[in-house]
Amino acid sequence: MKREAKEMRLVYRDFLLDVNKSHPEVVALEADLSSSMGTNNLGKAFGMRYINGGIMESEMVGLAAGLSIQGFKPYFHTFGPFASRRVFDQLFISLGYAQLSATVIGSDAGVSAEMNGGTHMPFEELGLLRLVPNATVFEVSDDVQFESVLQQTLQLSGLKYIRTIRKKPVPLYNGDEDFSKGYVELKRGNDLTLVCSGIMVAPCLEVANSLEKEGYSVGVIDLFRVKPIHPEAETLLSDKPVLTVENHNIIGGLGSAICEMMATKVNTPVYRLGIKERFGQVGQQDYLLKEYGLDKNSIRREIQQILS
Repeated sequence: MKREAKEMRLVYRDFLLDVNKSHPEVVALEADLSSSMGTNNLGKAFGMRYINGGIMESEMVGLAAGLSIQGFKPYFHTFGPFASRRVFDQLFISLGYAQLSATVIGSDAGVSAEMNGGTHMPFEELGLLRLVPNATVFEVSDDVQFESVLQQTLQLSGLKYIRTIRKKPVPLYNGDEDFSKGYVELKRGNDLTLVCSGIMVAPCLEVANSLEKEGYSVGVIDLFRVKPIHPEAETLLSDKPVLTVENHNIIGGLGSAICEMMATKVNTPVYRLGIKERFGQVGQQDYLLKEYGLDKNSIRREIQQILS
């Protein structure tokens, strides 16, 4: 029986509450979305180390940089488009170029933004953050993994970006997994390997399992740390076709990262399934996945086309 997953926003809130006493240098920053992320009551525990700066995301990144200079560990949350494209210059200069440390949480990744609308539906954050030298970039897949990644950020220096959703994910892990290398091989396959992250991991695993009954041997790798990619992941992908599946623009994100890594591997063709020259729109997640060609049927067709 599968366990009940925890809402991702509650994972983030509880992480901050748990480290509050053990890490008095942690500061929680919000940009008027504390109710959405479940952090609106942190002020009682954090006091002056909880700051809701309103809809001033650029200034909040600057504040995070100033706090980092003073020895604090800032954790800054807002919706993905506001945590990336709106504040990219501040991320690049105030944190990246200045070699300061902060963890940025970009929630409502891709189609999970749903009814927030097209302007609030980010398909580009991974591409932007990967461009910042020495940044560490994650897209987490479930609540257990999110908790582990948050714990990792306490020890990591520099700019860290975590792409996530707010609501309940499909549970994938139990808590005894090793997340230290930035990837998990969920299934070994001989014909093709699916490389995915975030909300695309669960449907990819389901499709791979169903295709096994039809004679296809399809592997699945959850590559939740998009930058830097562990060298062992490259070894796993060096002997068969690869299909990347991402809730993100195929330019700049997971697919681009794999293509760049495998460019010198002449026997490893890489195919990419993701958002192709499209902006966001209003809609329920299931509808949007189908609309953008990311539902399970689309993944299955793409695999069958490659292997045929």
